[in-house]
Amino acid sequence: MKYSIALCLGLLSVTAIFAQTEKEKVIETVNKSTIEGHIYFLADDLLKGRETGTPENKIAASYLANTLRASGAKPNPQTGTYYQEFQLMKVTPPTSLGLTLNNVGYKNMVAIKPSTIAYKGEVLYLGYGMEADYNGIDVRDKVVIIKGGSSETSDTRGAFGLIDEKLRLANAAGAKGIVEFIDADKNTWGFIDHNFNTSKLESISGQDFNDKDSKEPQELAYVWVHDPNQMYTNKLKLNTPMIARLGVEGTKREHVTTQNVIGVIDGTDPTLKDEYIIYSAHYDHVGIGTPDKTGDTIYNGARDNAIGTTTVLSMAQNLAKYPTKRSALFILFTGEEKGLLGSKHYVENPALPLNQMVFCFNSDNGGYNDTSLATIIGLPRTSAAQNIKDGVRAFGLEAIDDPAPEQGLFDRSDNVNFAAKGIPAPTFSLGFTAFNGDVTKYYHKPGDHADNLDYNYLEKFFRAYVMTGRMIANDEKTPFWTKGDKYEAVGKKLYNK
Repeated sequence: MKYSIALCLGLLSVTAIFAQTEKEKVIETVNKSTIEGHIYFLADDLLKGRETGTPENKIAASYLANTLRASGAKPNPQTGTYYQEFQLMKVTPPTSLGLTLNNVGYKNMVAIKPSTIAYKGEVLYLGYGMEADYNGIDVRDKVVIIKGGSSETSDTRGAFGLIDEKLRLANAAGAKGIVEFIDADKNTWGFIDHNFNTSKLESISGQDFNDKDSKEPQELAYVWVHDPNQMYTNKLKLNTPMIARLGVEGTKREHVTTQNVIGVIDGTDPTLKDEYIIYSAHYDHVGIGTPDKTGDTIYNGARDNAIGTTTVLSMAQNLAKYPTKRSALFILFTGEEKGLLGSKHYVENPALPLNQMVFCFNSDNGGYNDTSLATIIGLPRTSAAQNIKDGVRAFGLEAIDDPAPEQGLFDRSDNVNFAAKGIPAPTFSLGFTAFNGDVTKYYHKPGDHADNLDYNYLEKFFRAYVMTGRMIANDEKTPFWTKGDKYEAVGKKLYNK
């Protein structure tokens, strides 16, 4: 009996020592000064907001590649470099955009689909422009006027989600263009204006990359008009003809080259090393835009996403010195702010087989309003939830699930492209209890600087991420989706479960 008690106490002592050793490994490699160095560089004005396709984005990529090189990570196995280069189509907004209805001119417009059009003639107002609104109405060769969203969802998020459907319906009806009036507050419209009245990047998979004279795609012109409190659409009458002029001209298209940054560190276990944990974040931001009250035009993106990028660099530095049983694949994405384009390209062109990727530990951020937390988007959706909670708790923080499901954050970051392939993929984010206050204060704003961050909190946050990553990578049990999750079936197919 005494022997059994002594043996149990001895095992508990060994377990405690092991846990302490793991924590010490993290503390040794993750420190405030290194964190500050990465974030201050990535969020420096020199990089002009790291917009995808710009020389400054390439400078950031070079910094990340050489940081991975210095840590000891191996390069992309496909290229022998730390890059995965690919091309996108840069679409410059129209130089001329105008609308009149019955000789009344409108301002505050953006071209959602900036196809060239010079239209003068009859138009019809169809309400929301959903399928039933076209019944018995002839809009062939006409521009249609509609209002944002639908009867079920009329906010801007709903309007965004219905763009493709409304485009399909208008095309099927033979329309020549769409003008949609959007009811949005001033701040929301400012965000829309910034995103659509600056250059956009689009995927060009399936096109000839050497065709420098790519023609404009044959699609309808699609314009949004700011309509606060429906002040314009409230005056329109359904199916009553009006005379309109709609002009969209001067859009340019050109190919640009950009790059994901990739590194690999092998695992130590003879069997588990064939399984990989992906540590990912996007390093691009939104570039230069509308000035704030101080006149600042550079959207530095310290929170979004120099912090997430530094999370991955911290993991690489730790694993290079203290590798885990499973192997590690580090991916730093370009083009997230342009529609998750870097991660989309990666999952269609993986450097290693996707069925060897057993977990994607993404990190993306808007901001924080509670320094006692780490917010995990998708926390209960995978079997790694307890590891995440324990890893975060090891550094005095609490892991919580997404407190703002209405924002759809799981589907707005690079993790979703991996989830769609079946790979369990939560996102590790700064602590917030609601998507407001100090989160929206800095989110996609010029004031998102490195010098207004709490680095004492960030040190805990980064250490919590690294500790959690180590625990998942050393766990004998392979992580997977929670039973009944949306992506469980495709995960079973990927892994032949």
